[in-house]
Amino acid sequence: MTLDLPGNGRLYRSSSPWRIEEMEECVRCELSARGLAPPYYLLGLSMGAMVAVAWATLHPQELRGCVLINSSSRRFDPFYRRLRPGAYPALLTLMAGDVAQQERAILRLTSCRGDAQAAILDAWVAYRRECPVSRRNALRQLIAAARYRAPACRPAMPVLVLASALDRLVDPCCSRHLAAQWKTSLAIHPGAGHDLPLDDPAWVARQVREWFAGGF
Repeated sequence: MTLDLPGNGRLYRSSSPWRIEEMEECVRCELSARGLAPPYYLLGLSMGAMVAVAWATLHPQELRGCVLINSSSRRFDPFYRRLRPGAYPALLTLMAGDVAQQERAILRLTSCRGDAQAAILDAWVAYRRECPVSRRNALRQLIAAARYRAPACRPAMPVLVLASALDRLVDPCCSRHLAAQWKTSLAIHPGAGHDLPLDDPAWVARQVREWFAGGF
């Protein structure tokens, strides 16, 4: 089951919280409203992984395990690794241009699937027009992510960390440092970008399946 964070997707009219912990409470309430009781397994990408960590920290009894993809924490890495300087020009492009130009800039920044980007772009533009994320909400999300500090020790459940060697948005060493500090499983894709589930969904599924098969 996929969940939208406030300010995104079907919740684009909502205000994005200033804190990751508030986002976590929103998705917990959403699952409860759908009648789905814990325990859960969570898989989160980037800021979504921060939300998963906040959930694991505040309500560990509700979770059986977490998969964290291309995420970072202020505790383990400085800002210039958590948001690579090479990404700044592309992010500034988002302040101008039409929807197609903005989505093209995001896609080039987050994906290495050059062969399929035309079809992906058409879908992303359609999503953007259906559920537009406001600049205000995008800024609030950037601030929330920049401020977030993961706990020094791994939460009380199994954790798998996945990262992309060619991530142009977040330095993959952030995932390495997180996994090393938490002494947990780590796998790095050699050719994917920040949006790892987009670039190679089969690889992600295989890593998760092998993690389960190994009994964590």
